[in-house]
Amino acid sequence: MSEKEMTALATSVGADAGQPFNNIHTDIITQTEEENKGFDDFSYDFQREWLLANDTSYLKTVTMDELYETTFDVNLPIIEGVLYPGTYLFAGPSKVGKSFFMAQLAYHVSTGIALWGNAVRKGTVLYLALEDDYARLQRRFYRMFGTDSTPNLHLATEARVLGDGFDEQIKAFIRNHPDTKLIIIDVLQRVRDVGGKDYSYASDYDIVAKLKAMTEGSGVALLIVHHTRKQHADDIFDMISGTNGLMGAADGAFIISKETRTGNGATVAVVGRDQPDQRFHLQRNVETLAWELEKAENELWVEPKDPLLELISSFLSADRTSWSGTPTELVTLLGVDLKPNVLSLKLNINAGRLLKEYGIFYKSSRSHDGRRVSLSLAEPRRA
Repeated sequence: MSEKEMTALATSVGADAGQPFNNIHTDIITQTEEENKGFDDFSYDFQREWLLANDTSYLKTVTMDELYETTFDVNLPIIEGVLYPGTYLFAGPSKVGKSFFMAQLAYHVSTGIALWGNAVRKGTVLYLALEDDYARLQRRFYRMFGTDSTPNLHLATEARVLGDGFDEQIKAFIRNHPDTKLIIIDVLQRVRDVGGKDYSYASDYDIVAKLKAMTEGSGVALLIVHHTRKQHADDIFDMISGTNGLMGAADGAFIISKETRTGNGATVAVVGRDQPDQRFHLQRNVETLAWELEKAENELWVEPKDPLLELISSFLSADRTSWSGTPTELVTLLGVDLKPNVLSLKLNINAGRLLKEYGIFYKSSRSHDGRRVSLSLAEPRRA
């Protein structure tokens, strides 16, 4: 029986974040071994897995070796430098322009049009505008974007609540639209269980955790619109209405606040587990009511260049868009002073950077012939 080879589902938080290891499954046998494996062996493995799953004393763990041998799928940003896969709160006072901001994000993701100069990954968007009606939505989108419509933006003004079919509705939508990139819930209170009157830390944490579970592993950004309280706080994120349980369960948060109630200026503060803290200074276009970027503070921190990744990038070119072979062969071709197994570990760990920064897909697999790695350009490079 071969060594364990682990694969992982996509992460649910920022672009390069990990995930709970109970979402990782283990491929214990290779395809060749699987074809030759007898019924008794399959029966034994099935019984063993069933017994472990029903043993309350069993704690699933991974070793550090297994961790390093794992190549995690990478979710690229939905909007570069602004929005990543995961579950985020978007909070602000009433009538500050949150819904117009949501319409703007929904439109840009569904069309793939850059936002404030930042690249956008086009995909299907579900916008649950639960405090609006369709007539108001029609007027809002027409004022903001004219007649340039898109079939990738799905709108709903009604939905069920959590515990009464809402999660089934969202999961079904994602199944029917596997290219979904963004889901907006506007607002949280409209999908909260009407019977839930206990607004404790535990209940607030639980509500966001349940919403998060609906999209976990799908690579979707889930934005949950909520309100801020009127009381001032030294930390602006402490102004989110409710307990800290909401923030504790989310992957990050956006807080929008206007400089003056009647003015057109606003700031959006951003914090997340796997992205740097940022602050966007915005001005509202008086004609379209869309938010325009004036400046951004705390620019994204860029990791230092990695010599190995630079070599990999140079190794692939317009004439060689893909390569597959053993780590030993790759060491020789690159001319690096590394042991093949160390090269494999480095590439496993940096698969996310390879894809995000260099547009290179990396895959590692093991068979009875040994380990093989493959490299391929995500798209042809432009001169």
